[in-house]
Amino acid sequence: MSRGMSRRSVLAGTAAAAAVATGPLTATAARAATTAAAAPTLPNGTSLDKVLVIGMDGVRHDRIAAAKAPNLKSLTANGTYGTSLLYANPMAATSSGPGWSTISTGVWPDKHGVKDNSFTGKNYTAYPGFLARLAQVRPELSTYAAVDWKPLDTQGTVTAGADAKLVLDGDADGYIGHDATIAAQSESILRNQNPDVLFVYFGQSDIVGHNQGARSQAYLDVIDVQDGYVGRLLAAIKDRPSYASERWTVVVATDHGHLDAGGHGGSAIEERRTFVLAQGPGIAAGARPIDTRLVDVAATVFKQLGIAPEASWGLDGKPVQERSTDPFDALQSSLSGRVDERGIPAGVLGFTHSAPSGWSVINSAMGTGGTTEWRGWSFATDEFWSRTQRDQSRELNVRARGVFAVADSDEWADKSFSGTYDSTLVTPAYAVGGKATVKLDFTTFYRQEGSQSARILASWNGGTPVAVASYTSDVISQPQSLSLHVPAGATSVSFRFHYTGSNNWYWVVDGVKISSS
Repeated sequence: MSRGMSRRSVLAGTAAAAAVATGPLTATAARAATTAAAAPTLPNGTSLDKVLVIGMDGVRHDRIAAAKAPNLKSLTANGTYGTSLLYANPMAATSSGPGWSTISTGVWPDKHGVKDNSFTGKNYTAYPGFLARLAQVRPELSTYAAVDWKPLDTQGTVTAGADAKLVLDGDADGYIGHDATIAAQSESILRNQNPDVLFVYFGQSDIVGHNQGARSQAYLDVIDVQDGYVGRLLAAIKDRPSYASERWTVVVATDHGHLDAGGHGGSAIEERRTFVLAQGPGIAAGARPIDTRLVDVAATVFKQLGIAPEASWGLDGKPVQERSTDPFDALQSSLSGRVDERGIPAGVLGFTHSAPSGWSVINSAMGTGGTTEWRGWSFATDEFWSRTQRDQSRELNVRARGVFAVADSDEWADKSFSGTYDSTLVTPAYAVGGKATVKLDFTTFYRQEGSQSARILASWNGGTPVAVASYTSDVISQPQSLSLHVPAGATSVSFRFHYTGSNNWYWVVDGVKISSS
């Protein structure tokens, strides 16, 4: 269950649980459960750019690969498919409230405020869901939402702003029949009406994950059933009389993963697994980016509708087809597996000491020994680094993407060492001749402890580095911007990230950009 949350806490006694327990769930049986209720009527659409977002609750992406799932696999082959990991507490639990809030709003829980399934602290006024945002900026669009986990409606997470909605109660009635109803009515709307943007949610996958585990045949079966629903929706789109003149984007995403034995809410890698799959105009076929995050769904919807988000929206996401220009991501092909770490599976490739072209790491003052992977600034992925030790807040590195730079004196000190952790990450030199100011932008995640230090230094024309900024308290994965006046006669500048510690915490740097004006 979801770590004490109210959702689906009595499922063992519900009709849904009983139905799952009877054996594999077939698409035919699920379709037979469809109710006869009429589909809601939408206003006539106004856009040739159209988006269908499909939510599959609690679906681990690695289990899609093990299922048949022909429609999801076709979308993957013909679209862009990015996997990533969620946060964990204390930012938020790996449960549905925070997960769907992140998908819908396009911001992380430290902004939208939903930490668990109580929805206490939600801030949808400042960070509305994408349908609510569309109602503000493009009210002429025809929008629809269908859900059978009721809080997504009652809390205003997903359905707010929709012109028409279908809200069913899977917790009370069982998700098998309601998922089938959602599929049938959404298919009808796609065939017989003219919607512009749809959000269609299926909840039974999470029920099976809880009750029978992510390694069960039943879990693969429910993925296949929902894959069948996806196929019906795709077929309905293609059968539209106006399909040839329309530009359709289909996005599929999940809110969290599941433990092998079932359940979520904690910090295990399996609970944190998410994916965003998208196919549509301008979205590359067969792409497997390492820089996609769950917040990217809303930004992708806006992009595909030709809407440029305003800075005041505070989105954390970016469209799935836009790649990061971060120099560290170029290291993906050189990442290797563990050396001294034993909590990381041998097959997980996720770290290197080799700096990107033009960058360097100075370890001349570094102590001896220690854990090899973290001896001086390293370059790592979220999965590799956060596996080193759970529940020390490494899971909160949400605004880093792909490969990032990390100095971790805590993990370095887990193996016998002497001296102090003292390492400097150096950027390439950047031309500033004739410019008045230079700006350093980056994302950082810093945890302060004891006498450790974290300084940023600037070196003008290759001269003696001068400290221009420092950290003395925690900064939990936030964008940073530092503007400096260019001294007279300076033609170049390079920046240094200097970290010292002794079995203290860590410093992460990512997305470094240098510009001048």
